[in-house]
Amino acid sequence: AAQRVAIIGAGASGLCALKCCLDEGLVTTCFERSGDIGGLWRFEEYPEEGRASIYRSVIINASKEMMCFSDFPIPEDFPNYMHNSKIMEYFRMYARHFDLLRHVRFRTSVCRVAKRPDFATTGQWEVVTESEGKQEAAVFDAVLVCTGHHTEAHLPLSTFPGLEKFEGWYLHSRDYKNPQSFLGKQVVVVGTGNSGIDIAVELSHIAKQVFLSTKRGTWVLHRVGDGGYPFDFSYINRFRQFLQSLLPQNVSSFLLERKLNARFDHALYGLQPQHRIFHQHPTVNDDLPNCII
Repeated sequence: AAQRVAIIGAGASGLCALKCCLDEGLVTTCFERSGDIGGLWRFEEYPEEGRASIYRSVIINASKEMMCFSDFPIPEDFPNYMHNSKIMEYFRMYARHFDLLRHVRFRTSVCRVAKRPDFATTGQWEVVTESEGKQEAAVFDAVLVCTGHHTEAHLPLSTFPGLEKFEGWYLHSRDYKNPQSFLGKQVVVVGTGNSGIDIAVELSHIAKQVFLSTKRGTWVLHRVGDGGYPFDFSYINRFRQFLQSLLPQNVSSFLLERKLNARFDHALYGLQPQHRIFHQHPTVNDDLPNCII
């Protein structure tokens, strides 16, 4: 008999995992706690508990040539760097093309995953799910957890002494949706990750003043590379990766940092990080230098 597989989550990872399992002839069920596919990339007006949340203007940092599923190219008329609505359109096309939705159980939460008593000999798992207030247990030969890692907000309020006396408004980027509420206000954005810089740039067009606070700086990559081609499409190829494998990491870091500083001097803009570029996750943004200058 074909082995049974449970997939938790119907976002980007869950969809392609589901497709691959079906290709292998596995009996596969995907459990999705919400009422739709897309995971992080499905924009909603209000944050939902247990699901990643994005703001309306989010654009992906990977070009379509680099991010598409290998067996289902993104349409040629789609932009190189897609808005979240276009990414959702692509996911829906993918799901329809491979007839995936009939294998997804929506509005079904996974409550518990545990090894069966005979796991040592069968390798099987018991998966307990809940839908419409009713729990159900089923046995699977494998479980794929595709729930992502941007679900819970990290908001260390205790590290901001005096916050309880602050008369303004504070929120995590997970709760940010659009800039209208910040019209004419002074805003401090803490953190120079992708969300922080995206939001700071967007607010700079509508707020009275935006301050961008960074503890250790960041290297800022850009989407558009040499000749107008997507940066990742130009940089991430077999030849460059082979060349990089031959060079000491400090040499590779020096070459890329020099290229980024040629676009704008990170020290001059107050962004010079304390770390080398390959030691931390870089930030991607094309508009930040114009907003600072």
